[in-house]
Amino acid sequence: MAKVAINLSTGALQQEEVIVGIDLGTTNSLVAYIHPEDKKPIAINDQGQGTIVPSVVHFTDTGETVVGTAAKDYLITDPANTIYSVKRLLGKSYQDLGAHKDYFGYKVIDDDSEGLVKVRVKNTFYSPIELSAEILKELRARAEHALKTPVNRAVITVPAYFNDSQRQATRDAGKLAGLEVLRIVNEPTAAALAYGIGIDPNEEKTVAVYDLGGGTFDISILSIHQGIFEVLSTHGDTYLGGDDFDRAIINHWIQENQLIADTVNLDKNLSQELRLKAEEAKKVLSSQQVYTSSIEGKMECHLERHTFEALIAPIVTRTIESCRQAMSDAKLQPEQVDAVIMVGGSTRVPMVYEAVSEFFGRPANNTLNPDEVVALGAAIQADILAGNRKDILLLDVTPLTLGIETMGGLMDPIIPRNSKIPTKAGRQYTTSIDGQVNMKISVYQGERDVVHENRKLAEFDLKGIPAMPAGFPKVDVNFILNADGILKVEAIELRSGTHQEVEVKPQYGLTDAQVEQMLLDSITHAREDVNARMIIEARTTADQMLYQVERFLEKNGEYLTEEEIQLTRQNVQQLKDVLASGGDKDAILTAVDVLEEQTSPFAERVMQISIKKAMSGKKIE
Repeated sequence: MAKVAINLSTGALQQEEVIVGIDLGTTNSLVAYIHPEDKKPIAINDQGQGTIVPSVVHFTDTGETVVGTAAKDYLITDPANTIYSVKRLLGKSYQDLGAHKDYFGYKVIDDDSEGLVKVRVKNTFYSPIELSAEILKELRARAEHALKTPVNRAVITVPAYFNDSQRQATRDAGKLAGLEVLRIVNEPTAAALAYGIGIDPNEEKTVAVYDLGGGTFDISILSIHQGIFEVLSTHGDTYLGGDDFDRAIINHWIQENQLIADTVNLDKNLSQELRLKAEEAKKVLSSQQVYTSSIEGKMECHLERHTFEALIAPIVTRTIESCRQAMSDAKLQPEQVDAVIMVGGSTRVPMVYEAVSEFFGRPANNTLNPDEVVALGAAIQADILAGNRKDILLLDVTPLTLGIETMGGLMDPIIPRNSKIPTKAGRQYTTSIDGQVNMKISVYQGERDVVHENRKLAEFDLKGIPAMPAGFPKVDVNFILNADGILKVEAIELRSGTHQEVEVKPQYGLTDAQVEQMLLDSITHAREDVNARMIIEARTTADQMLYQVERFLEKNGEYLTEEEIQLTRQNVQQLKDVLASGGDKDAILTAVDVLEEQTSPFAERVMQISIKKAMSGKKIE
């Protein structure tokens, strides 16, 4: 087996190959690298296709995957099999989506749990991680084709407000795409790096990063001190962006031409043409005063800049209100900000630039391509991790992932490898069985998805959890890793205050060669590990569904018809048969989906009966 060198200060494999920076965006994604000659970051434009890759995945009838520009065409013609805005689903449960669940044109599965969402395309179930991996594979392929070299390592950016679950989901997507993710970097931090801010360790600055993309907006206030980027505050709207500018133009034209909005929306060709015209008008009006065009035989498309600005004024005002809130949260006044950076294609609109500059009382910096700035910063971070910038101090990082065992023997990462230390991270867990009073916390170190392939560090029991139905207890598990590499693991049941903790030294007893081998194994077995994880997760979902349905029948069977009970038992048996036959994840999840769709109305019916009985002074179990 070929030997792979490892830099223990970063935990990064040392191979003579490029490390890319990736901006995995909601609407568009990019990949960048440091040019070997002039040492400057450059966004990759493979075969003249442009640097931007739309974050859209389409599944054809033959089962092939189309990603990027070619996939965008299917958003109108085949929306059910075309996935967009998948970044909004990363690390989210169905409950997290709330009122936005109808935003998506494809089927997002509700399994009535806090488990992560899944997307159903025909008879195949995809997690947001798998879908994001398809976009990352496309970016990786473009980079390899353009650079004529294998690309196995990357730095990927995420919004500053992403929580630990969303960050880990991004890491997992990279792993599934065959990439070793050396670091997850906040998008505003990457943007600041692209502008050269924070590279000098003696520099101290407060920076505002205004990021207005196609579908999302956020403002981040950063404090930069001795090379350390601290997010003081972040604010925004994950459903606000340049698409809203387009929509405002479309609505204006529909009104001007005295058309009915519903009629236009039903005509898919017309609505698609109209959307493209609106996008074109927005771009033209960034440099000219008037836009004139038409859709032959259907409508005139005329717009002047002052009308456009009046249409988008409420949207721009909302972003400035977010800036005001972010400054308030950071306890700062606009004049205390040293630099304002513009990110995202929608910041090209002059009115946006002027509004931001006016609010902060200084000209915003938009000298770099706003579409590319985050990817360029990620490439600089990748260059730092590669050790090519000797003038930059790289803080100590943890060389292997630390996590705990969850249902099915899976490793749930809490502190990913390459995290700066000291650090603290945590997740919330719950019980899986009614009346469960103890929870075993098993701590592991390693990169594999199943715990038996990783190294066990410690184990303890959290005792005295109040006896409650499954899913009710809330247990916070926190990992605190200090500068000496000592890990403290604490578990707290929030309702009762029950607390337990243990201290371990993660790297104790591991040689450099063992660390190196663990990293190499994680890369070699990435595909099979992910497949194993998905099957285990599907089986766990099925077991929980069976437990809930059988318990419901036992307690509330009297409120169902004989026919309903018979069909439920039939679907329960079908799911058990699939599990017994060792079916793949799609077969298991299809059976779960059938059972869930058939039984979901029951709970609502029992609830209504319960309310009626309660109102009449009676009680129901």
